Amino acid sequence: MRPRLRTSRTTALLTGLTALAAVLALPPAAGTPAARAATAGRGAASGDCAAGQFCVWPAADFRGKRRTYELSDIDIESCVPLPEGSTAAALANRTGRPVTTYQSAKCDETGEYNTYPGGGTWVPRSPYQVRAFKVWER
Repeated sequence: MRPRLRTSRTTALLTGLTALAAVLALPPAAGTPAARAATAGRGAASGDCAAGQFCVWPAADFRGKRRTYELSDIDIESCVPLPEGSTAAALANRTGRPVTTYQSAKCDETGEYNTYPGGGTWVPRSPYQVRAFKVWER
């Protein structure tokens, strides 16, 4: 005797397995600020930042006067504070090296901080006001 298929249960099971497979296919850190930043669009509204630069903007969505930093102007693995009294709410990392941004102006790890991969990371809305950063060797 051949077992009968229950189509509604089979359909539900297949739908559930398909949804599970789609969720498991996502990168594990897809909800982190760095992961969202790496997948952000890069049109004209995404901030103009040339290759080899680290750029910050005082307002979210790349608004306000852009400030740029290049590797030739900073010390690698040293804390680089933004000018006193200024903060950044958006940033782009095109240095080719990882950059850690800090809420603290002294790069203290007691406040918020995130590391963004180099080569092309745009962050239209930092999760905190950036006051300093470090560029890492690799």
